[in-house]
Amino acid sequence: MRRLDQLLSSLGYCSRREARAFLKQHNVTVRGRPVRDPTDKAAPADVLVGDEPLDHPDGLLLLLNKPLGLVCSHDEREGPRVYDLLPERWRARNPQVTSIGRLDKDTSGLLLLTDQTELVHKFTSPKHKVPKLYRAVVDRDLSPDLVPLFAAGTLVLDGETATCAPAELRIEDPRTAELVLTEGKYHQVRRMFAATGATVLALHRVRFGRLTLGDLKPGDFREVTASEI
Repeated sequence: MRRLDQLLSSLGYCSRREARAFLKQHNVTVRGRPVRDPTDKAAPADVLVGDEPLDHPDGLLLLLNKPLGLVCSHDEREGPRVYDLLPERWRARNPQVTSIGRLDKDTSGLLLLTDQTELVHKFTSPKHKVPKLYRAVVDRDLSPDLVPLFAAGTLVLDGETATCAPAELRIEDPRTAELVLTEGKYHQVRRMFAATGATVLALHRVRFGRLTLGDLKPGDFREVTASEI
């Protein structure tokens, strides 16, 4: 059971300060009974707003096909954000919807968004070793020698002392490759190729764990079900 003002504000309907006015302006019921007192307590499953159940009271997990040019920051000063693609109510949720790991502005592809902190930990904790598949296009021909080098787990990135975890590299053509990582160092794919003398020209995340984009178009998103993870 939760206070209505806390419940409504956590799901992005209004702020706690606005809850009393929200209850007056909208048909909010608990088990069919109209409510006007924001301090009343209710189970989320018993609450209707305008005859509709509450919007994802158990949390959000979304799969987004991130377009180029968007940042994963919440700071509007950094430019267009992935969160701007979401409905306004979802952007107002508390805890706020955040990305599970990040893709930089010049990287496209599969990005997970959630307001469930336990899922962020599950997908990003190094001990879980969730595989992530990237497709990279580089500026020079790739040597087959990079396959055992990346797999050996001996590569050290510029500015670091710890080695990268073993990674699976598959060279599709001389300048295109797929790379599977189980860790998430800062700009890791770009820095791994840079350590071998290659510059990444295009980067796209194809898979995250068992999740793939399917036919999802850039800028579109869908909900992820519990059975998928």
